[in-house]
Amino acid sequence: MSASEQKKKPVRWHIAVFLAPAVLIYTAIMILPLFGTLQLSLFREVDQSQVFVGFDNFRILFGDPRWSESFWNALFNNTWFFIIHMLVQNPLGILFAALLSSPKLRFSVFYRTAIFVPTILSFVIVGFAWKLILSPLWGIAPDMLDAVGLKSLFAPWLGKTEYALTTLSLISVWQFIGIPMMLIYAALLSIPDEVLEAAECDGITGMSQFWKIKLPLVLPSIGIISILTFVGNFNAFDLIYTTQGALAGPDYATDILGTFLYRTFFGFQLQIGDPNMGSTIASVMFLIILAGVSLYLFGIQTRLRRYQF
Repeated sequence: MSASEQKKKPVRWHIAVFLAPAVLIYTAIMILPLFGTLQLSLFREVDQSQVFVGFDNFRILFGDPRWSESFWNALFNNTWFFIIHMLVQNPLGILFAALLSSPKLRFSVFYRTAIFVPTILSFVIVGFAWKLILSPLWGIAPDMLDAVGLKSLFAPWLGKTEYALTTLSLISVWQFIGIPMMLIYAALLSIPDEVLEAAECDGITGMSQFWKIKLPLVLPSIGIISILTFVGNFNAFDLIYTTQGALAGPDYATDILGTFLYRTFFGFQLQIGDPNMGSTIASVMFLIILAGVSLYLFGIQTRLRRYQF
């Protein structure tokens, strides 16, 4: 055995010892519950005993009208929730990052802090605060619109089926827009000065420099933000629950996979909890997220590598 191989052995052992606690904790709170959920989705309770039924629970979820109507409604709402974030949150985050990265902007630290602060607030605080703000009885939204002559545009947005989900999506955008802003901001600051100076020598400045030089270089960061948005939105639950309750009203207009899973697994009001069907819904959510992450890792990320330094 060579001297270099002998030196590598202690290093590998130290790395293994260092990672072991994190691996054990992650396995205990993530991996084992995941496999337990997948296993539970393949069983059904019959006469107070668990009976293996294979993929029959999935067939019921997708095809039985008692379950499929609620499931497809929740999936559609979840998809719309995600689309709103992709079309509003991420572009605005990029815009704010581009503006705040300008050395000519004064009070940029204050602006960054003000935009990022809602991210650290509790879902409960955000949900109840916006519920009060948008209330037609005691909220300040009607008065604010009246002050600018737009009171006729006000409506009980959280109480109308056609507006409730979009309103909650925009509230979520307001809360989390600081995350894409800070990630893109950091990516913009990491661009070497030599690249920007070379662009200026070629006459590429201002907005042209952003579109032709900066934006292509931060595309990998935009890709990461997009997949984080996808995972976060298809795991969403807290904001809908705190503002609209477990029934995700009005008339299930804001029902997403998270609230549908909660009602199914634990039960709510007259609905009896069904852990097997709840695990089936959780398994479908996991497969959707796995498919999206795999598409990004093996289909999109490989195409973005050419922009990395």
